[in-house]
Amino acid sequence: MSDITDLLIIGGGINGAGIARDAAGRGLSVVLCEQGDLAGATSSASTKMVHGGLRYLEYYEFGLVREALAERERLLHISPNLVTPLRLILPHDAKTRPAWMIRSALWLYDHLGGGSSLPRSGSTHLESCDEAKTLRHQQGKAFLYSDARTDDARMVVVNALDAKERGAKIHPHTKVISCKRQGQHWLVKAKSKKGDEKSWKARALVNAAGPWVDVIDDCTGASAVKGMRLVKGSHIVLPKLFDGPRGFLFQNHDRRVLFALPWQGEFTLFGTTDTPFHGNPYEAKLDDHEQDYLLEALNHFFASQTTSDDIVWSYAGVRALFGDLELDASKLSREYHLALTDTLEGAPVLTVLGGKITTFRALAEKAVNKIAPRLGNSAPQWTGTTILPGGDLPNRSLAQFEQEMAKKYPFLPEKMRNRLCCAYGTRLSRIIGNAKALTNLGRHFGGGLYEAELNYLKTYEWASSAEDVLWRRTKLGLFLSNAEQVELTKKFNT
Repeated sequence: MSDITDLLIIGGGINGAGIARDAAGRGLSVVLCEQGDLAGATSSASTKMVHGGLRYLEYYEFGLVREALAERERLLHISPNLVTPLRLILPHDAKTRPAWMIRSALWLYDHLGGGSSLPRSGSTHLESCDEAKTLRHQQGKAFLYSDARTDDARMVVVNALDAKERGAKIHPHTKVISCKRQGQHWLVKAKSKKGDEKSWKARALVNAAGPWVDVIDDCTGASAVKGMRLVKGSHIVLPKLFDGPRGFLFQNHDRRVLFALPWQGEFTLFGTTDTPFHGNPYEAKLDDHEQDYLLEALNHFFASQTTSDDIVWSYAGVRALFGDLELDASKLSREYHLALTDTLEGAPVLTVLGGKITTFRALAEKAVNKIAPRLGNSAPQWTGTTILPGGDLPNRSLAQFEQEMAKKYPFLPEKMRNRLCCAYGTRLSRIIGNAKALTNLGRHFGGGLYEAELNYLKTYEWASSAEDVLWRRTKLGLFLSNAEQVELTKKFNT
């Protein structure tokens, strides 16, 4: 058993990684255990947006929206390669919501979060939007507003990477199997994917296990989890349905909203659902009912008729939400709660309930604010202005950085170069090194994935399988053939 660590975090999703980064940066010793891959469940299955949550205004969740909008602005500044502006078109359907309601909501959305670097909302007509040329109804009033997009799984990884570089010990594929309080310490035992047993002594625990938070709650005996519901959100990916850089927010007939977003250059991302879920969150997937629901909505909004044969990929994530057990799943709050054991005797445990990717940094800051005093730590808050790994772009401009990389690495194909700039930011040079031609990057596995990038992901970003690389560290699974994916899998198995 190693020396006593200050904080042991259970869960390697966005909240766990964010807390690890914040705590390590305040000088606390940190261990993070994740039973699967980093971002291996809920945190890689979002709508890939950093947004305030326009629809939450309808449920009067002004505090949540205010914080999320403020965090959106912070993330645009501290991770300009991973968080980029996205303009959205909201076609108006008077049968669903009156225009005055939408106009009022957008005014609030523009002002609730304080100052914003993004353009304000406005109105337009669909016939003036290139993106609307494939809609079923191509004329009529529409609204425009701003939000941002992100790569959710990479956001988890860069937070874990920053935590590691500040001294945290990150252990993916390490499942906690027991937590036992021994006076002022916790004895935590875990088992790795290979079957090796590990143990630590920790002065405090953080339960950031997401949809497994109740399992860890039972393990710690904290009894902090009450009124939890598992809700599945599923998305489908299709060949590009419309041209243009903007996305759509549609108002469905059941008053739910659905996003259709340009994605990875060649695809449209469509979702999400809100379906009660029971079972193992790792086994969550798009079911027939959700598929029918999404396809019906898609075919209502777009002129061309899409079938299940057109679905390129689908994914589903399970969110742990808290609130009225009788409330419809789509209306449950995305607000988070932090429950710290109130007794000052014995080692504490902090339980993270709920949350959304946009507010992870604020959640992490508040979590460390709560638990740090119990550990005798009074270091100041710091994450709101500190750039995440790779985000130190010139003038915080992704476009300027891409231009500079085009001059520095003229041999990189434009599509590949742009992907690498977004995914790794200034750490791109750690992958390309002194290469002068594509052949210097080693074996090409397909889709623009070369051995140099693969080695970087294995060495620095904890990638241990083809799935880790293709569907989380990158989204190149969309571009590699089945045969190429098999070859990459063999690379990991040899």
